[in-house]
Amino acid sequence: MGFSVRFRMGLRALLGVALLGAPAVLLQAQGAHTTLVEPAAPLLPAKFGPWQMEGTAPPCSDCFHPDGAVAAVLKENGLMRASQQTYRHPNGAETLKLEAFQFVDATGAYSAFTYLRGPSMKDLPVDKRIGKGTASAGGGEFLVLSGTTVVRATASKSRPTTIEELREMAVTLPKVGGPKGLSPLLPTYLPEKGLQADSVKYALGPIGFQAMGGVVPGEIVGFDKAAEVVMAKYAGKGMLTLLLYPTPQIAGEHGRAIEAEMNRQGAAGGTVKLRREGPMVLMTTGAWGIAEAKQMVEGIHLRNELTWNKAVPPEFHTEIQKTYSLLTSIAVFCGVGALAALILGLFLGGGRAAIRVLQGKPAASEPEFLRIDLSGQATRIHSEGPVAGPQV
Repeated sequence: MGFSVRFRMGLRALLGVALLGAPAVLLQAQGAHTTLVEPAAPLLPAKFGPWQMEGTAPPCSDCFHPDGAVAAVLKENGLMRASQQTYRHPNGAETLKLEAFQFVDATGAYSAFTYLRGPSMKDLPVDKRIGKGTASAGGGEFLVLSGTTVVRATASKSRPTTIEELREMAVTLPKVGGPKGLSPLLPTYLPEKGLQADSVKYALGPIGFQAMGGVVPGEIVGFDKAAEVVMAKYAGKGMLTLLLYPTPQIAGEHGRAIEAEMNRQGAAGGTVKLRREGPMVLMTTGAWGIAEAKQMVEGIHLRNELTWNKAVPPEFHTEIQKTYSLLTSIAVFCGVGALAALILGLFLGGGRAAIRVLQGKPAASEPEFLRIDLSGQATRIHSEGPVAGPQV
């Protein structure tokens, strides 16, 4: 009998342990899941127009890694991946080499485009442009800016490629929308008159700034505080540099450091005129006339532009909900308090009047409280009972 009892108790204990462990096993089974990661599409197509990829495709679509100073500048601009392919024309021995660089956003891509555009490259007219920018040095050498991708094309001398063929290639490049696809606004502040469009350089970091001909050391510009810089040459004059900062305070701090550096350089900087307007610092250097330089920096003004192209962050909705709840609670509290005061007044006033009526007195006849004589004359106060006759 004792053995049977102990056996049943042991069996119950085992069942209890099994039941307690079952939820943990189920939770582990639910938590274990497989995530499928789809590989990114190749940056460059296997074929476009008459051009066919030479040989077989590489094992990865972004095995190409630039080196040297180019790699440092492109990394600074937010390089995500790069690809290099050689194409061959089916009717001959002509070849076409493509180097594609994809960046985090269109701002970094535009900066890389201005860096990779060499002195011999000229911007094509708007009607012949591919994407947001196209430059050519002639002889089959092109630089294309499309979305967040920059493509450098070099064709063999025997048969240079054409704009139409490159346009077919650009259709296959990755597409991007939203804030990442917006071009930078700072270059739009450059005055058009006398501007050499091929000389525009846009920098997001000290390495690219120095590589593109910055007039001051990149360390004092303030790129660590999200500064951006655009530089351009004007025909027969000098260079105009625009620096944009997040706040006017940061602009003032770095503007004073740049002014001190230009004073140290002296005559080597040419005609230097520096002005700050809000978060922007404007500066001329080089062979400007004094009047021209002053007119240039004083003629550029900030524009108030609002771009609302993304959803309101969750924190904003949370703050609105908190404010709404607080105001609702205050309104409810005030309403309840006013109602309570009204009920209490009716209860006390009505109760007092009822008591007076039960005592045989008028409900609101209490002259010592209801009448205040401010005339200064003595007035006889009558009692509430019947008026007594004259005393004999």
